[in-house]
Amino acid sequence: MPKYVYDFTEGNKDLKDLLGGKGANLAEMTNLGLPVPPGFTITTEACRHYLEHGGVPDGLDTEIADQLARLEERMGKRLGQADDPLLVSVRSGAKFSMPGMMETVLNIGLNDESVQGLARQSGNERFAWDSYRRLIQMFGKTVLGIEGDLFEDALEAVKAAKGTEDDLDLDAGDLQKLVGTYKEIVRAHAGREFPGDPREQMDLAVKAVFDSWNAPRAVLYRRQERIPVDLGTAVNVCAMVFGNLGMDSGTGVAFTRDPGSGQQGVYGDYLSNAQGEDVVAGIRNTMPLQELESIDAPSYARLMEIMEILENHYRDLCDIEFTIERGKLWMLQTRVGKRTAGAAFRIAMQLADQGLIDLDEAVMRVTGGQLAQLMFPRFDDSAATRQIAKGMNASPGAAVGKVVFSSARAKELADRGEDVILVRRETNPDDLVGMIAAQGILTSRGGKTSHAAVVARGMGKTCVCGAEDLDVDVEAGRFTTHEGLVVAEGEVVSIDGSTGAVYLGEVPVVPSAVVEYFEGSGDLSDDLVQAVHRIMERADSVRRLGVRANADNAEDAARARRFGGQGIGLCRTEHMFLGDRRQLVEDLILAESAGERQAALDALEPLQRSDFIEIFTAMDGLPVTIRLIDPPLHEFLPNLTELSVKVALAGDDADPKDLRLLAAVKRLHEQNPMLGLRGVRLGLVIPGLFAMQVRAIAEAVVARRAAGGDPRAEIMIPLVGAVQELEAVRDEAVAILRANGIGPDGESPVLIGTMIEVPRAALTAGQIAEAAEFFSFGTNDLTQMTWGFSRDDVEASFFSRYLELGVFGVSPFESLDRDGVGRLVRIAAEEGRKTRPDLKLGICGEHGGDPDSVHFCHETGLDYVSCSPFRIPVARLEAGRAALTCGDSDTR
Repeated sequence: MPKYVYDFTEGNKDLKDLLGGKGANLAEMTNLGLPVPPGFTITTEACRHYLEHGGVPDGLDTEIADQLARLEERMGKRLGQADDPLLVSVRSGAKFSMPGMMETVLNIGLNDESVQGLARQSGNERFAWDSYRRLIQMFGKTVLGIEGDLFEDALEAVKAAKGTEDDLDLDAGDLQKLVGTYKEIVRAHAGREFPGDPREQMDLAVKAVFDSWNAPRAVLYRRQERIPVDLGTAVNVCAMVFGNLGMDSGTGVAFTRDPGSGQQGVYGDYLSNAQGEDVVAGIRNTMPLQELESIDAPSYARLMEIMEILENHYRDLCDIEFTIERGKLWMLQTRVGKRTAGAAFRIAMQLADQGLIDLDEAVMRVTGGQLAQLMFPRFDDSAATRQIAKGMNASPGAAVGKVVFSSARAKELADRGEDVILVRRETNPDDLVGMIAAQGILTSRGGKTSHAAVVARGMGKTCVCGAEDLDVDVEAGRFTTHEGLVVAEGEVVSIDGSTGAVYLGEVPVVPSAVVEYFEGSGDLSDDLVQAVHRIMERADSVRRLGVRANADNAEDAARARRFGGQGIGLCRTEHMFLGDRRQLVEDLILAESAGERQAALDALEPLQRSDFIEIFTAMDGLPVTIRLIDPPLHEFLPNLTELSVKVALAGDDADPKDLRLLAAVKRLHEQNPMLGLRGVRLGLVIPGLFAMQVRAIAEAVVARRAAGGDPRAEIMIPLVGAVQELEAVRDEAVAILRANGIGPDGESPVLIGTMIEVPRAALTAGQIAEAAEFFSFGTNDLTQMTWGFSRDDVEASFFSRYLELGVFGVSPFESLDRDGVGRLVRIAAEEGRKTRPDLKLGICGEHGGDPDSVHFCHETGLDYVSCSPFRIPVARLEAGRAALTCGDSDTR
């Protein structure tokens, strides 16, 4: 039988799949000899069995009993013992950190008898009753599913009766009465008594933690962070240590470096006379960790020593939870800490400079998603602003939006396309929906380790916490500044997560320093820009995949080159026919004779030639893949309904041109235009259309060569489904190229290939490769055709439901569907290269800038990815990370 329970002495940090992150790291700290309260971990395997079968696996109860007996022997007391109780915490701990998303229950083992024993043993009656009321409150909400506000309202009522707003002003008598009130709440809303049996408390708490894996907020968080659904959570049962024994006790969270900026130093929060979740819950504003030195110098010194041990051991920023019990320091958790994007880059290079990691590891420590965050705009320092408050700079960024005070309202407005700032006194896990929907989060309570700060940093959301000058009135839907300014729901504010400033109104933004660096005007003395520069240099030196741009004009081409693009992988010529040129396409469609058609084509050709010359100039010496016109021709004509109404209203006075247009629109109208007359089909049905474009390309190549340039054109035939289609267009194109003195074997020949965007093309790639010198996978259309989805129609209609049901982990238009679309790509790549070993392979859908899709392209052996210019740096970085992950990096 599998082993389901491990003592902390039996695990290590490499067993995260089995013991979860928390359990594995508790075991690691135990092995390092650090002061960890003893305990044991119930594995993720037990959780998965429970979730699949609706009950715990055979033998688990016995294993728990055995481990509990060992724990009791070690502690010299039994769980819930009346005169001297052993109390334990039951805490979740998945492989990947999910802060606040799953459940914790503290002080298990307390009942009406053992609370008296705890009071006598501790000599602190208030502490005992405070611990008991916390147990009932957490157990009631977590295990019995009682609305948490019922307990909070009862607590607030007791404080109001006492004339205080601070929990610490409540005495033992107040807390004892509160215990009675809490029990009545349990009786009324759970239909049962609060369980007095300690083992029943523990067993129910363990099952509640298992169940919390599928709680709505946990599901939402996993979807947001792309955490696999089938991992399950471990459960950690740990002997309680108490930070709420008095002012010589407390609890805190520490980081070995600033998770917001990456700077080295002492960062964290501490709260005297507090327990467990108090620090991150934001119920009282914490003190900076440095102040602990003046309160308890020995504990502070020991904490600094342990922080250094942990950072050197994990070779990374560590996030630490600790408790001080009457001057004794205990370590409750450590993990590699979540950090902002800027901190990730700075820390990676700091650790490399310290010799803790090498440059390759530094590249692996950051992600394309983090780099993308660094490219978001920042507030313009020179703009006129009205600062109304300042809090802690918890998570960088510039966020502007309408103020909202509830998660439901945030989602409602965001779904309507409006930008919002979620304002709360403090957030809790139930606010996750609103935090995801909002552009930024602003709280009046809590510090850099509060729930809002930790979750926002993990999601890359702008966050300002602990803006104490704001009086937030959630019920009234407004906040008031210390100057008396009232800001109501719907008014616009701007928050700066880099400085903690809160501004009234919309503050203009300017490009980030990192974008300026990619544009060639960045300040390399800036430590963040320098870190990005060094990591990008290393990623470029090891990556095998080329990175090109999707660009349709010289301006985008030039920007792509500045951003490190190695050519153009997709130039969409249909975008060149918009604006004033639309009339020329209309003339082509309305042509009633060969002469009229040719006249329209002759008018378009010099314009196309000029476009291509500009792009070849911007990309001189680099490949430019030009896709011949692809969309249905009716897209260049007026709307059928609007034109029909216009003609009908005009009656006998209708303009003859409108009548001709209407006839053409009706003739070209299609029920499924994306599956109709477009792509290669246009080139075969409309005489001279593709020939005009190829001639313009050829003439542009000749012109650039004559000017001393090095144009490298590649002609891409779209929507090919059969080799015969490609052969027909290729023969005509080769003839035109030769007529312009461009042969297939000369210097810098013009290559001819195709876009693989039809499933049949992927399945017959071996045949198509006989006539193609390159394949470029158009993954947007290939995804639509493989799934049978019209992207524009389905994303808003049912994708959210598919994500909820787990049909998708992420939209297949956002990240490449490896099992379906990806398999077609693999088939086409393998069969194409069997026919033509030197076949060039690329991808030109927007998946080319998606980190996971870039890794897939590397693994599949493609030569390059192509994406929008602003995503080029992301693709470059991920291409380097893919090479290092696979162990086949280029050694340029």
